[in-house]
Amino acid sequence: MRTSVTIPTRRRCAAGGRAEGEPSLQRMENQMSLKAEVAELELEAVIGFNGHVPTGLKCHPDQEHLIYPLGCTILIQAINTQEQNFLHGHGNNVSCVTISKSGVYIASGQVTFMGFKADIILWDYKKRELIARLSLHKGKIEALAFSPNDLYLVSLGGPDDGSVVVWSIAKREAICGSPAAGLNVGNATTAIFSRCRDEMFVTAGNGTIRVWELDLQNRKIWPTECQTGPMKRIVMSITMADDDSFFYLGTTTGDILKMNPRTKLLADTGPAKDKFSLGVSAIKCLKMGGLLVGSGAGLLVFCKSPSYKPIKKIQLQGGVTSITPRGEGHQFFVGTEESHIYRVNFTDFKETLIATCHFEAVQDIVFPFGTAELFATCAKKDIRVWRTLSNRELLRITVPNMTCHGIDFMRDGKSIISAWDDGRIRAFAPETGRLIYVINNAHRIGVTAIATTSDCKRIISGGGEGEVRVWQISCQTQKLEEALKEHKSSVSCIRVKKNNEECVTASTDGTCIIWDLIRLRRNQMILANTLFQCVCYHPEEFQIITSGTDRRVAYWEIFDGSVIRELEGSLSGSINGMDITLEGVHFVTGGNDHLVKVWDYNEGEVTHVGVGHSGNITRIRISPGNQYIISVSADGAILRWKYPFTS
Repeated sequence: MRTSVTIPTRRRCAAGGRAEGEPSLQRMENQMSLKAEVAELELEAVIGFNGHVPTGLKCHPDQEHLIYPLGCTILIQAINTQEQNFLHGHGNNVSCVTISKSGVYIASGQVTFMGFKADIILWDYKKRELIARLSLHKGKIEALAFSPNDLYLVSLGGPDDGSVVVWSIAKREAICGSPAAGLNVGNATTAIFSRCRDEMFVTAGNGTIRVWELDLQNRKIWPTECQTGPMKRIVMSITMADDDSFFYLGTTTGDILKMNPRTKLLADTGPAKDKFSLGVSAIKCLKMGGLLVGSGAGLLVFCKSPSYKPIKKIQLQGGVTSITPRGEGHQFFVGTEESHIYRVNFTDFKETLIATCHFEAVQDIVFPFGTAELFATCAKKDIRVWRTLSNRELLRITVPNMTCHGIDFMRDGKSIISAWDDGRIRAFAPETGRLIYVINNAHRIGVTAIATTSDCKRIISGGGEGEVRVWQISCQTQKLEEALKEHKSSVSCIRVKKNNEECVTASTDGTCIIWDLIRLRRNQMILANTLFQCVCYHPEEFQIITSGTDRRVAYWEIFDGSVIRELEGSLSGSINGMDITLEGVHFVTGGNDHLVKVWDYNEGEVTHVGVGHSGNITRIRISPGNQYIISVSADGAILRWKYPFTS
C-alpha cells in the first residue's frame, strides 16, 4: 500500500505564469494521461464575477449570453437559464475580455509575473474552445479590441510593456507593433476599434489620446496625437459612436471628452459643474443617441452631449466597471466592483439585480443539518445564504466594518451562529437575518472558529489567543461554562463528536487537542511541526485526520494521539479545507494549490482532481446526501462540483 501520492494534474488555473523549470502544459497533459486513474472532477456551477476587470462584463451579440471573467476562467452564462460554460486556458488572472462584432470570436488577456510573457487567447465562441494563443506582451494585457469585420485584433500591453500590437485573426500572428504612448506621457490603458473601418483604432490613457491608422502594405501603424489644448486628463474609459463621427472618453476627474477622429480635435467637454464622483469608469454610446455613463461612486446616468446633464439616473452598489448593451440597447447589463450584475431596461431605467457574489475572500461554508438545498458562506462583513441549485442569494446579513471568521447552523435550523473579529459571537435567524443574541467579549483577540453541539445546548468557540470556550445556550441566556486554556496560538478549526461528549480543536501552534466535554478537560494532545488548518473526525470516531501548512494529510489515533499514516496532500502550498463523507469512505481537501482533491480514505490515494479555482481554496464541504462538493476561495468564488461517487 502506498502512503504518498503525487498528482501531476493539469494546472490550468494555478497561480502565476509558468516559472522556469516548471513542466510545460504538454508535458503535464502527458503525465495526466499516464496517470489515468486520477479522474477529473466535474464542475457544475460557479458563483462569482470579478467586478474589478474594466469592461469585463460583455453581452454576446446573440443576446442570450453574458461573458465575464472569474480568476483565470471565463464564464459564459445563459441569461434566461442556469446553464454555464467555462473557458479554461489562462495560467493567471484574466485582465481583459472582448467579443468580435459578429460574435464568432472571444479574446481574453491575462496578467503574469514581471518579465514573463502574458498570453492573449483567441476562443471559438460556438465550439467553446481555444483557437490560438498569442504571446508577445510582457506582464499584463491592458486592453483588447476587434476590428469591425473580424480581420484584426489590437492588444495593449500593461505598464511594464507599453506597446500596442495588431494581430491578423486569419493568420493568428502579429502584423505590427509600436510603443503605445509618447515618451513624455503616461501609459495607455484603453483601446477601441473604429465601428466602420478595419484600419483605424484609438488608444488612450494617462495624458495620451492617439488615433492610429494601419498601413497593411508596409506592416506599420501610424499614430496621430489628439489635441486637447491645455487640458490634461487621465482616461479611464472609451466608446465610439456607431458612424465613427465621434468618440467619447471618460476621465478620472469625472468629466467626458468628445473627440473628432478625423480632425483629432476636441469637440466638447462636460459636465461643467456636477462632475461624476470618483471618475467616469464606464461609458457606452447608444445607437439611439446619447451616452450611458457609470461612475466610480456607483452612479449610472443617461446623458447627452454637450451638457452631459443627467436625463435619467440610478444609484448602484459598488463602482460601475462595465456597461454592456443587449441588442440595440433597449436593455443593458451593468457590472460593479462589488461583484453585482444588474439588468436595466432603458425605458423605465430601473435596475434588477441578477447576480451577486462575494468580492472578498470567503472564510467559511456550511450546510444546514440533513439538507443540501441551501448553504451559507461568510466573507469579510457579510454572511450569505444561497440556494444550491439555482446559485441564487436568498439572504444577506451584514455587520459593517467587521470580519466574520466562521459560521455554523444550529442542528434545529433556527439560528446561524457566527464568529467575528471583534470578539463577539452573533446568532441570526436564517430566514429573516434578524439578530437573535450576541455574546460580547467571547474572546480577547477575535473569535476564529466555532462549532455547535447536536442537542443545540452548547456552542464551542475558539479565539485568536488560543482559548477554547464552552457556552451554555438556552432560550434567554448564554452562559460561559468553561474556558480551556491550552493552545498557544489561534484556533483554526473545531469539530464535535456525534454524542456531544468530545470535541477536537486544531490550532496554528502545531497542536490538535481532544477535549472531554463532560469533565471539561483535555483528553489527548497531538503535536506536529505544522500550522494546523483543518481537522475531521472519521465517522466511526476512533480516528481523526488533520492537515495544514506542511501539506501533509495525517491520520491519528484518538485514544493515544499516535500518528497512523501520513500522505503527501499537495505539491505546493498549505491545505486549508477538509471534509469527510458520513460513511467515511472518501474525504476531500483543498488549499493553496487551487486544486480540489477527492481521496479514498482506506487506500490513501487521490481518485479525482477538480481544476477551476484561481485563488487559494479556503474551505471545502461535501453536501449532506453526497450530491455535491462546494469549495470556496480567497478570490470570492464559490464552486459547485458533482460528487463523483454514487452513495
